[in-house]
Amino acid sequence: MDNKAATTLQQNTPTSKTVDVVSPVVNNNNNNNINNKISTTNGIKENNSNNITTTTTTTASIPIVVTNTSAGGVGGTASSGSSSPPFSATLKNSEANKENKSTPPRDAPPPTPITKGINLNATPIVKKEKRQSSSRYNVSKNCELTSLSPLNEKTPANEREELFIQKLRQCCTLFDFSEPLSDLKWKEVKRAALHEMVDFLSNQNNVITEAIYPEAINMFAVNLFRTLPPSSNPNGAEFDPEEDEPTLESSWPHLQFVYELFLRFLESPDFQPNIARRFIDHQFVLQLLDLFDSEDPRERDFLKTVLHRIYGKFLGLRAFIRKQINNVFYRFIYETEHHNGIAELLEILGSIINGFALPLKEEHKQFLLKVLLPLHKAKSLSVYHPQLTYCVVQFLEKDPSLAEPVIKSLLKFWPKTHSPKEVMFLNELEELLDVIEPAEFQKVMVPLFRQIAKCVSSPHFQVAERALYYWNNEYIMSLISDNSQVILPIMFPALNRNSKTHWNKTIHGLIYNALKLFMEMNQRLFDECSKNYRQEKQMEREKLSQREGLWQQVETMAKSNPDWTKICGQMDSLSISSSQNEFDQDNDNLDLTYKLDYDDSQQQPQPTQNHTIVQENREKSPRNMDKPLLRRKSDLPADSGTVHALIEHKRPDEYLKTPPDGNAC
Repeated sequence: MDNKAATTLQQNTPTSKTVDVVSPVVNNNNNNNINNKISTTNGIKENNSNNITTTTTTTASIPIVVTNTSAGGVGGTASSGSSSPPFSATLKNSEANKENKSTPPRDAPPPTPITKGINLNATPIVKKEKRQSSSRYNVSKNCELTSLSPLNEKTPANEREELFIQKLRQCCTLFDFSEPLSDLKWKEVKRAALHEMVDFLSNQNNVITEAIYPEAINMFAVNLFRTLPPSSNPNGAEFDPEEDEPTLESSWPHLQFVYELFLRFLESPDFQPNIARRFIDHQFVLQLLDLFDSEDPRERDFLKTVLHRIYGKFLGLRAFIRKQINNVFYRFIYETEHHNGIAELLEILGSIINGFALPLKEEHKQFLLKVLLPLHKAKSLSVYHPQLTYCVVQFLEKDPSLAEPVIKSLLKFWPKTHSPKEVMFLNELEELLDVIEPAEFQKVMVPLFRQIAKCVSSPHFQVAERALYYWNNEYIMSLISDNSQVILPIMFPALNRNSKTHWNKTIHGLIYNALKLFMEMNQRLFDECSKNYRQEKQMEREKLSQREGLWQQVETMAKSNPDWTKICGQMDSLSISSSQNEFDQDNDNLDLTYKLDYDDSQQQPQPTQNHTIVQENREKSPRNMDKPLLRRKSDLPADSGTVHALIEHKRPDEYLKTPPDGNAC
């Protein structure tokens, strides 16, 4: 064992002091370079990606904490190399224990829990650690790595290319991250080499030569393309990003630098797509798309940026990338309904759609109608609905004539029993109405406002409230005002009825506001609708009274029959006797089931006390002769096999010492 290894082991012993050293934080300017948008020539826009801060320690046995904050609000903290919680979590728990020792006085109000997961009346509740999983790697046989000379600006120019290639080949070594304590020294050597190459590629020019392309892309493929672990969410469970903890990749401390090096490689001014396209081909893109099913949101965010850069730089791969993304969506919609990267893929497509040339190709219109709109019927719509809405709105801004098929498709997929999903549809519909043309609005206003009238009448107050918020949108109100002759007769019955019958007082106020706007919009039309509504109500009451009168006539004609009394008496006695016999028979079976005489002579079962009480209560209670006794549907029929087995059961007196009397069991 060399001196360095001995020093590492000595530092890992419990008696030695451990010193934390923070590694150099990645340059912010370099991170800004990652977030730069692709040039406008390719017609692509994109949201900013991650800014990553990495904290490491001197020895690999100390947990490496990685914090990621993305633009979409997804982040995570991973601890690799140890299963123990971070020091900050331990410190919080110790402080919470100190706070629990000091109890407030009895007359004081209950204190506000500042720390999440602390029970003030008992011991602290330990927060569950974040779930981690490890991908399946083909672990290299020889994992022992030797530290090469540092790669920086001091390295001679004639040695940079060779040293860079050596470090790339060294980073092709794969480790088993399912065992955190294995190969700690060699994992640290690889991580340090990746960090050096990221800094060197970010700060130096003329680094990427033709000989580096195959080595670099091979290193990316070896480290990134792997078998993903099985899903940790149960089948059919919908992942909620606001409440559920994502499953983090245990190998992320290495994968993070591989992804960052890949981005630096693609965005380098020395990068030449004509040379790289020999290595970044269709197979490479397919394997990259397979990784979007990863459960780690940090990896999916990097993948989103990487695929976006490839789409912008490789013109020959654009149609293939769109086709393969469509295939992912088809499989999700019609086969599995489970994929972790739908939101990220839709975010990429949103920027791609923004760059479509006009007029739109028929291929793009079919993509909207056959792929994007059927995505609305999936159970996990809430996970990717904002990105999906953005894509659909982009299409309507490009081609207003698509408004009619889009809105009719939304009405076709409108949820019937899921109120939160219905609120999402109403949100999307308002964004579509904000960009719709008045001529296109007239084509869909009748079925559209019939559905809105149903939403206003919904007993779920959030659905009704969201539908009534349309009257606060100035553009929608201008469209309604221009077409009030058609819309007001559709909406008035629902508004008038729910202004008196809805259980929520807030809905009453919103309905009064809508009725007031309609009244100010067209007073004559409003009065006419009110008059027609009263007439319809009066006609309904008249129809109801006519129906009741017809039934009374039928009953009168039946009573005029001379055999009426005789037939009714026979039917009443028949129903009473049959129901009484069924009830008695069921009680007898129940007595046989639960009360048997276990004597050798097998005497007939005697009626129990409960049965006697039931009979007495039945005699005392007055019967309504107009209503025959009916059998209770909730009573289960007695099993004849069980009753027969209980009757023939004999007491095993030869094995028991207790006498066979009523007190024995």
